[in-house]
Amino acid sequence: MNRDQRLQALSEFLTTHRARLQPQSAGLPSGGRRRTPGLRREEVAQIAGVSTTWYTWLEQGRDIKMSAQVLDRIAFALQFNEEERKYLHMLALEQPAAAPPPEPEPGLPPALCLIVDQLRYCPTIVSDRKCNIVGWNRAAAAVFMDFEQVPPGERNLIWLLFTRKELRALAVNWDDFVRGFLAIFRYYYGQYVGDKWYADFIDRLSGQNGEFRRLWDINDVSSAPELFIEFRHAKAGKMLFDLTSMQVQGRTDLRCSVYTPSVGSDTESKMKRLMSRLGEE
Repeated sequence: MNRDQRLQALSEFLTTHRARLQPQSAGLPSGGRRRTPGLRREEVAQIAGVSTTWYTWLEQGRDIKMSAQVLDRIAFALQFNEEERKYLHMLALEQPAAAPPPEPEPGLPPALCLIVDQLRYCPTIVSDRKCNIVGWNRAAAAVFMDFEQVPPGERNLIWLLFTRKELRALAVNWDDFVRGFLAIFRYYYGQYVGDKWYADFIDRLSGQNGEFRRLWDINDVSSAPELFIEFRHAKAGKMLFDLTSMQVQGRTDLRCSVYTPSVGSDTESKMKRLMSRLGEE
């Protein structure tokens, strides 16, 4: 992401989140009908204690001087959570790194491989900072697809979610499902602001699937969203999972996404039967 792309991303992020806020939630009078949703720029500036002109320039993506303290006031005015605040700093101050880090060593640590394999009835996918799928267990292959059959160049979680019809058909609450992963992807996008790969990937997928662009422009950001997922599996039927996403300690470029059968559902027994039919038991 070059300087112009970074400032454009900052502009879109601020504009999107300002439009989500209602005056009442910010302690302001509604002021009757408004031409556009959300707070006005001057209202954000008032809450943050900055000039309307300066905030307007910030939201327009101009290359202006800014400090961490002022950005924190903007984050307060827009009611950002901690991860959204960090993302704002990443874009505005080009932190934590202007250049992309070196590519990680290929392959998974043996201990991580063992852990993933032991999650016999919990579909688990390991991805890197670009959301490339670098590891999975047999349960994940049974529920999603055999990633071994996917060409390595397409073995990217975000890419597959928007280009494979079988994954779209699998998730009942598909919007929530993909928005969770897009929030993670945006977190990386802001963290590695010097890596041109992200902008190229976003442009390529935007050209491939217009729905990706719509959901991407929502500007959600999270390093570890927790979601409840309902799948309609072709062989196992209705399956309920709680998705937990975790960074691997010592390898911040790796992330485990674990789908745990929801307590009180029959999903675990369905997983056992599914794995048995596939000869995995």
